[in-house]
Amino acid sequence: MEIRLKEGERLDDLQKNGYQVIQDSNRFCFGMDAVLLAGYTRVKPREKVLDLGTGTGIIPILLRGRTKGESFTGLEIQPESADMATRSVMLNHLEDSVRIVTGDIKAADQIFGYDSFHVVTCNPPYMIAEHGLKNPMEAKAIARHEILCTLEDVVSQTSKLLMPGGRFYLIHRPFRMAEIITCLCRYGLEPKKMRLVYPTVQQEPTMVLIEALKGGRPRVTVEKPLIIYQKPGIYTDEIYEIYGY
Repeated sequence: MEIRLKEGERLDDLQKNGYQVIQDSNRFCFGMDAVLLAGYTRVKPREKVLDLGTGTGIIPILLRGRTKGESFTGLEIQPESADMATRSVMLNHLEDSVRIVTGDIKAADQIFGYDSFHVVTCNPPYMIAEHGLKNPMEAKAIARHEILCTLEDVVSQTSKLLMPGGRFYLIHRPFRMAEIITCLCRYGLEPKKMRLVYPTVQQEPTMVLIEALKGGRPRVTVEKPLIIYQKPGIYTDEIYEIYGY
């Protein structure tokens, strides 16, 4: 089946298994944070995975190429983004294991049911509604600001969707760390691993990767820092490895 691009769309090479993803530069395009989250997420054989707010489906597609999970589902509220994600799945011939569902994160438990997944991932909007300048383009504003869902919406739904002992993988901003950990614990998702991401060794961290376990005991391991650039324009070896170069 031929997959046609719509006006303004482009194909981006994911550097993995020949996979490509359809994107529209007028909407929110995936960035390094999505790639880092996919690289941080552990999926065991035969596990079922859900990505909340999947956008153009980048995380389910990457996880399908990197892991031996049984199924990968992406939930996306914006129909245009969900359509691009669905066509990307078809373009890569992944219909047997990847599916895209159009729906609201706040209703995810009604869509999928309780205890439905071994792993849930999310690259959520980082900024609360009053933080920073909202992008005048609605699709980008929704991806960056908590307009249609909040951190608590994501965490509370994840707690319902995960099986007992299931794992939640999240990437977020360090300035909201206290709020993130408090929220995770409130909904029975115990932080187990945390890794801060630094642009360079001289700069402050700009992202944090977190693994939380549903029903886990209190104990968190702070992992070694992840450095993006070894010098201007040159990634560190670990970043090249994550990207699959």
